[in-house]
Amino acid sequence: MVRAKRYFNTSGPNIPEEHYTLMRPNLISEGVDMVRRNRYFTIWAPRQTGKSTYFQLLSQKLVSEGYKVATINLENFSNIPISSFFDVLLRKIDEGWGIQLNVNDLGGFLNEIEKIQSGRHVLIIDEIEGLNPEIFGNFLHTIRSLYHTRATHCLKSVILVGVSNIVGMVEDHASPFNIADNLEIPYFSREETFELLHQHEEETGQLFNEDVKAKISEITANQPGLVNGFGYQLVKRSQEKPRIALEDYLEVEDWYLTEVIDKNVANILKYAKKHRRFVEKLLFTDEEVHFDIDREETKVLHTNGLIKKDSRGNIAFWVPLYKKRLYTAFYPYTNGEKLYFFNRLDDFFDLVKDDQIDFDFLIQNYKDYVKRRSFKAFREKDPETNEYKSLKEAALKYSFETYISLFLDRIGAKFYTEVDTGLGRSDILINYQNKEYVIEAKVYRESYQIRKGLSQLAYYCKSIGVKEGLYLVFASNALPLKGIAEGVQELEGVRIMIYVVDYDEEKDF
Repeated sequence: MVRAKRYFNTSGPNIPEEHYTLMRPNLISEGVDMVRRNRYFTIWAPRQTGKSTYFQLLSQKLVSEGYKVATINLENFSNIPISSFFDVLLRKIDEGWGIQLNVNDLGGFLNEIEKIQSGRHVLIIDEIEGLNPEIFGNFLHTIRSLYHTRATHCLKSVILVGVSNIVGMVEDHASPFNIADNLEIPYFSREETFELLHQHEEETGQLFNEDVKAKISEITANQPGLVNGFGYQLVKRSQEKPRIALEDYLEVEDWYLTEVIDKNVANILKYAKKHRRFVEKLLFTDEEVHFDIDREETKVLHTNGLIKKDSRGNIAFWVPLYKKRLYTAFYPYTNGEKLYFFNRLDDFFDLVKDDQIDFDFLIQNYKDYVKRRSFKAFREKDPETNEYKSLKEAALKYSFETYISLFLDRIGAKFYTEVDTGLGRSDILINYQNKEYVIEAKVYRESYQIRKGLSQLAYYCKSIGVKEGLYLVFASNALPLKGIAEGVQELEGVRIMIYVVDYDEEKDF
């Protein structure tokens, strides 16, 4: 295996000579075309989407075509006075354009730019929303004025880049400013993720198993920063291995889910906790929620990269890794509730027969536990208001997941959650004695929803080659149970064991 000359970049913009890099020529061409048409436009995307790499590559292409490009980053400018802002802005203009401007206010800046009638200049402003709010509005008005006179002066294009959707911000502060053009920087496609990983394979001879590539693509939703992060960690941990296997991937996934202190994850968790009940509704119910950007929760969670609009106009989680972190972050402190799960069990291996898990016995034991203890321990209360912070649906699923994970851990079974990029599905994939099972838990609302979930489970099991699935249905005494009953069904060639856990809507919470 050849030692790598390049590596997966996990911070800052890519340098193609040092980092594995997708050049994305079609996207670069789109940006170049907008500059050629003298457009002033915006670029927005959550962090780790490759914005910095993109506009650096765009800048290089523009310079090769005769443009002069100045770039300024305003990330830490929220409290600086206008004099300091101009010090940095004018220095960056001198570096990029080779022009020294002697101004100290926005009016002077406007006049000096309009005097320069020759040349083709571009100004890229990264982290625009980081600018001091006292300067922000007037600065955008100045840029707007330059846009209207751009045919007679040198500043042919201004590109405003942000991690929030800055279209609305610009409209609020400078409504006539033409920001109809917004260049989207999408996540990688699945093919692009595979292509980036293949660059490492080609340069070193070390291979990623195809299932590893597929898992990276799925859990990251092809977000560039996370794809590079997984690639970097896998290579770092597997330097002497000719091939990176699924077991290596699972180790890195667990690290991301349980150990990483990451600025982007922390940001998402912060906003999710502010809108906890809304996020739990998305996590723990099958209700389809229409995507409405004017709704505050939707706007905040979308602009920070947690949710997106799906093909049917509803909300979907964007990155499965973030969804998994949210699931864990909301997990309640249960005050030793695990002690009560198996208090009538002599040995955990009583639930194993002929090297197979006895699910009938296992689920009956869980039902006995629910009757004794209910779900109260799995709901968090606000210590100040004494009100529950979490939904009932969350308590149901947390209760069962805690129960099943404890049992699987004790018998040495391997398990991990498979979180769909949409809503409602949190499967547990189990491997015990080289046999695999999938468990899915649903809260009964009506018969169509529960039958649809059954078909989805069968399809999912079939798609990953698992022959047995377990379908757990939580059924409230407030609703008559229709369209589903305990027993075994054969569906799509998959044997599905169906269990119903009854609960009292009032007493058990």
